Amino acid sequence: MSENIVWHRHSVEKNDRSVQKSQKPCVLWFTGLSGAGKSTVASLVESLLVANGRHTYLLDGDNIRHGLCKDLGFTDVDRVENIRRIGEVSKLFVDAGVITLCAFISPFAKDRQVVRSLLNSGEFIEIFCDASLSECEKRDPKGLYKKARQGVIKNFTGIDSAYEKPIDPEVHLDCTNETPEELAMQVVNYLVDKQYLEQMPAVQKFA
Repeated sequence: MSENIVWHRHSVEKNDRSVQKSQKPCVLWFTGLSGAGKSTVASLVESLLVANGRHTYLLDGDNIRHGLCKDLGFTDVDRVENIRRIGEVSKLFVDAGVITLCAFISPFAKDRQVVRSLLNSGEFIEIFCDASLSECEKRDPKGLYKKARQGVIKNFTGIDSAYEKPIDPEVHLDCTNETPEELAMQVVNYLVDKQYLEQMPAVQKFA
């Protein structure tokens, strides 16, 4: 970084934006194997929050690779850079006072920790979407596992690239035995219990 670049402080800061929105900004980081249900659950969580008047933004792995990270492949080095960029973008959204949902395989524990370190204490909520490799292969919604097994896709997480499970996530979701709606409600309940949200009307939660 150039020594001539200096951080410029503005009159409106994160706390001002947070108070305006009546919420505590944070990153909900959904991690898990392809097919575990990360995007599905994250989308349901966002729908619940928006229905309750919350300010959110969802960053999804596939969508990000159409723009910000379209120059990256799926080697270990590219995966690290992909998550680094997402971490920096997430930090900006949190500074804007927004509850930011991130649905990424993010296979390496070190990279998830790097994103956590960018944020203040309590602003990074790791959500492990736990489904076995066999279950994800059985679902295979995009046909990616089949292609990976055939050697068409290289460096595919769970097949020829490692996935490092979270050791102590803030939220651990059983994505095999519970419905997406049940899982989404678990995440929302966590936010309510930990006081990230104010005055969450029970009537607008899932039954």
